Amino acid sequence: MSEEIVEFIIDGNELVGEGGFLAIRRLRMRNRRADGSVSSPYVCDAIARPYGQDAVVVAVYARAARGVQVLLRDGLRPALLLGRDPTRAPLPEPPPAMFLTELVAGIIEPGDIGADGLRQRAAHEVEEEAGFVVAPAAVALLGAGMYPSPGSMIEKFYFTAVEVDPASQQPLAGDGSPMEEGARTRWLPLGDAIDACMRGDLVDLKTELGLRRLRDHLLVK
Repeated sequence: MSEEIVEFIIDGNELVGEGGFLAIRRLRMRNRRADGSVSSPYVCDAIARPYGQDAVVVAVYARAARGVQVLLRDGLRPALLLGRDPTRAPLPEPPPAMFLTELVAGIIEPGDIGADGLRQRAAHEVEEEAGFVVAPAAVALLGAGMYPSPGSMIEKFYFTAVEVDPASQQPLAGDGSPMEEGARTRWLPLGDAIDACMRGDLVDLKTELGLRRLRDHLLVK
């Protein structure tokens, strides 16, 4: 029978590896149990950002004669290329590529408060990453935020969607960072995109969930 945990005892709380885009929050801690006993010391590490806690994910879509099309974005992901070892995966997988296909997404900044703040951030990211100017009021919120990896990240993903006219797309502006270089977008039928996630051709978790929430959203409407 498991013990009831009533409190965390924090013996140390430090940021490791500061100076970059991310750091590690290292907690040295123990568990206090209901009977007053205390666990052995352990370390709990989690990713920390200097600014912004959560992210908005945007399913950009268009209606066409052949059905709903979704916009996917190929962007640089050097951490995967340089850090993931496919030989250690439980099932066969190809080596990571320089680019990863995802939905539009971006960090929610401190001033992005409430539903209106989420819509404004989504509209900003759509213009920056996809080349479409959209009104924040046109952005639909697709349910509650979700933790993608709560064992190591405190970040939540908030899912949204917006309909666009493909003919109105402008060149991708990006944010001026080298990480944005070479980005490109393409359209796929919504059903084909979800199938590609199931096959492993699209391997970004937030993209599959955003696509599925978009499908549910459109079915409800």
